[in-house]
Amino acid sequence: MDVDSSMAPEADHDPAVQNQSTAAAAVEGEQLGEQPQSPVSPATQQPQSPASPQSQQQQQQTPVAGPRHAPTYTVVNAILEKKEDGPGPRCGHTLTAVAAVGEEGSPGYIGPRLILFGGATALEGNSAASGTPSSAGSAGIRLAGATADVHCYDILTNKWSRITPFGEPPTPRAAHVATAVGTMVVIQGGIGPAGLSAEDLHVLDLTQQRPRWHRVVVQGPGPGPRYGHVMALVGQRYLMAIGGNDGKRPLADVWALDTAAKPYEWRKLEPEGEGPPPCMYATASARSDGLLLLCGGRDANSVPLASAYGLAKHRDGRWEWAIAPGVSPSPRYQHAAVFVNARLHVSGGALGGGRMVEDSSSVAVLDTAAGVWCDTKSVVTSPRTGRYSADAAGGDAAVELTRRCRHAAAAVGDLIFIYGGLRGGVLLDDLLVAEDLAAAETTTAASHAAAAAAQSNLPPGRLPGRYGFIDERTRQIMPEAAPDGAVVLGNPVAPPVNGDMYTDISTENALLQGSRLSKGVEYLVEASAAEAEAISATLAAAKARQVNGEVELPDRDRGSEATPSGKQISTLIKPENAGSNNIPSAGVRLHHRAVVVAAETGGALGGMVRQLSIDQFENEGRRVSYGTPESATAARKLLDRQMSINSVPKKVIAHLLKPRGWKPPVRRQFFLDCNEIADLCDSAERIFSSEPSVLQLRAPIKIFGDLHGQFGDLMRLFDEYGSPSTAGDIAYIDYLFLGDYVDRGQHSLETISLLLALKVEYSQNVHLIRGNHEAADINALFGFRIECIERMGERDGIWAWHRINRLFNWLPLAALIEKKIICMHGGIGRSINHVEQIENLQRPITMEAGSIVLMDLLWSDPTENDSVEGLRPNARGPGLVTFGPDRVMEFCNNNDLQLIVRAHECVMDGFERFAQGHLITLFSATNYCGTANNAGAILVLGRDLVVVPKLIHPLPPAISSPETSPERHIEDTWMQVLLLLTCLGPPDFCLLPCINLFSLIGLL
Repeated sequence: MDVDSSMAPEADHDPAVQNQSTAAAAVEGEQLGEQPQSPVSPATQQPQSPASPQSQQQQQQTPVAGPRHAPTYTVVNAILEKKEDGPGPRCGHTLTAVAAVGEEGSPGYIGPRLILFGGATALEGNSAASGTPSSAGSAGIRLAGATADVHCYDILTNKWSRITPFGEPPTPRAAHVATAVGTMVVIQGGIGPAGLSAEDLHVLDLTQQRPRWHRVVVQGPGPGPRYGHVMALVGQRYLMAIGGNDGKRPLADVWALDTAAKPYEWRKLEPEGEGPPPCMYATASARSDGLLLLCGGRDANSVPLASAYGLAKHRDGRWEWAIAPGVSPSPRYQHAAVFVNARLHVSGGALGGGRMVEDSSSVAVLDTAAGVWCDTKSVVTSPRTGRYSADAAGGDAAVELTRRCRHAAAAVGDLIFIYGGLRGGVLLDDLLVAEDLAAAETTTAASHAAAAAAQSNLPPGRLPGRYGFIDERTRQIMPEAAPDGAVVLGNPVAPPVNGDMYTDISTENALLQGSRLSKGVEYLVEASAAEAEAISATLAAAKARQVNGEVELPDRDRGSEATPSGKQISTLIKPENAGSNNIPSAGVRLHHRAVVVAAETGGALGGMVRQLSIDQFENEGRRVSYGTPESATAARKLLDRQMSINSVPKKVIAHLLKPRGWKPPVRRQFFLDCNEIADLCDSAERIFSSEPSVLQLRAPIKIFGDLHGQFGDLMRLFDEYGSPSTAGDIAYIDYLFLGDYVDRGQHSLETISLLLALKVEYSQNVHLIRGNHEAADINALFGFRIECIERMGERDGIWAWHRINRLFNWLPLAALIEKKIICMHGGIGRSINHVEQIENLQRPITMEAGSIVLMDLLWSDPTENDSVEGLRPNARGPGLVTFGPDRVMEFCNNNDLQLIVRAHECVMDGFERFAQGHLITLFSATNYCGTANNAGAILVLGRDLVVVPKLIHPLPPAISSPETSPERHIEDTWMQVLLLLTCLGPPDFCLLPCINLFSLIGLL
């Protein structure tokens, strides 16, 4: 059959309407008004070589100001063991990137792959052999030989292979759509020999060694048969289908399928804002933070379009279109586009009237972080529609490689791949690749690793587990569904039996459960008495004030210091289960998998993400203790401030918020002076003073544990799981930090400065609460004061240290999320029974002026495990306690809460469950003190209150040496001495001459 027979603007109809009953093999028509090339397959030709390695090296060495230009592509010489392993010449196909399966090095590991499906493999009508293209009014070239074959390109081995999946394949088709859901490829629509393909969703499951086809049953009306449309997975949850042609006219409708809701059904959306006109042959790609970008296409009058539109979902459920900024270098359709981080890479395309996009505009990039379009030469300020020539391309014949249409593109990491297409009446069979060099330099929306990670956006009431489908085989083992808004702790649900009728395409089902490598862990020494005594005097003073009546607890709190006995059993646990270890039927729903970034981060494929079962974290329960302090005296001197307050946060963010590009400064001198630090603190203090002691927050939200000056870990977490910026995910999710921003790490100044700047810039979305190290008496002993002096000079450093500590006294003390989850730094200790006790603490408040409530809130810990109940002495020192699971359940019951999230302790897996999952300890700094070898973690809380742990592992040691890096040697020397004193054993006061021994004795 013949569809879309002319690219000429004069053609305003599709012959498909007239020929849908034709049994011919042609699937789409195309007329190219240019001199055709030889019909010989491009695979047998020598492609024009791109720029020489020398010129490429010169380009890479040239400093880049502003957004990087679009990259150039080169031909990949892939391996074919047999001729049929290669896809061969084709167009109108799809190319989909699929993440790795399993763990690298394990027997069943499968690396990242490109999956090519379908397309047209031959031409009819205006054959290239005829030598003369037909006129605009004729039938033109018809694409024929529609297929349903599947080819796989293994990126690690550089090898093509043809795969034959189990199950019933889709019908042969071209001009269809495909997108990846984890390790599955979802295919829909298109047109084949018999006309429009059915609207069914077909899933190619690549989880196992032998792939399998499934058909997804979707209830109710849907997009219907169509071709030339777009489809993408938005927010790792919503399958979006937009536009195309239903055989009668171009469309502009938007359909969404929630992959996390069963039974599956399409829902027609009515987004707000100005959206694209009815069009076909556009492209769309989803940024990993949930922004879908649609660009180009051909409207109902066969006019190519240049505009780009963003589609995003608001927190209140509304969808909205917005016109993307920047000037596109050229209108186009039948092109390809794919996101790499925050940059949309667009290649090729047709213009109509027998022309294609040519010269340097054949490759373009929309940098959504900078809001500009770039081609291969520069930032685009006006459309460029000139015809191709070596001169127009600046002498770079490499752009000829991307002068094509009806091709397909996919991205893996920072690499963009292109396969096939149509050029000059010839079907192409070359595989091209380019690297996005800007990926290591820009502040990205979310990394490719985050795009592969399963999200926690499940609808309220959705049952937990890897599979959400219910039938009689699994219904009996599922917990009862919780009411809307409840936080539920559930068990993983057994998988369904394979079958077309019950295929699960949810993102939880899309990623494999990996296996965690055991790691030998050296315990740090027991907490020393020196640190405990450093705070015992403060605790004693607080107790004395409470006894003297200076601090009065509510009546219901009196007697709370005694070990609880005979107390009322929490309603979160049924009485008959009070003494058992059974998981409660209602409680916090911790997702049964954690997202883990592989420790091996080298190479273009580094940072790949896998998911591990929560129960596979063998180090859960292994906590890391703390060591003894070193001390110093205080001095005070105020400086006049003459700079603009508003400019400082922006300066800090521009200088520091570089998730992938940040590197430790070669010189230790801090980039802010004390005037700028004062301005930053003044701005942040005004915000903190207006906030309550207990913040009232909403989901979704990311929660961070202790950072302790390990700024590199903070950047890694932002890089892997999204960063708080307009180019990142701050518009979609809040950020909560649980304290201990300073001390012990090498970059406390960077850490606290960036967090304060983010608080000022995004005061409604970034939230900070206080940790026990946000106190002058403590951070004078554990490194922050020394860092300020060492990096800012003694006078300015001491002044800045004092100013930051005055700000710490204003920090909120806890956060309540959706009135169901409370977050704090330490714990509930012996004295905290009700949230109101924390709310009643008046700020500013110093540690020595606080009550036992403040000491428990910032210093207490859970007991060793769930079998140790009540209150026990805390190894941190006399007067401090640990609290058992019974205290947790009592507190949750008293306050109608379902989860406590706290930090304060280094745990080997970055997170640890306690009290049958009703308390989670969170620690975000890796390899604490340089010796613990622990992972770092954050918690991502979805709208439905499902908690997903996301981890990073410690980086391997740097390859530099003191001889080759003297600055690093100086930096490491003072920090190693400090860590030796604070983490590993009794201090040797002779090592640091700035320590005042008598001041330390006075503190003890």
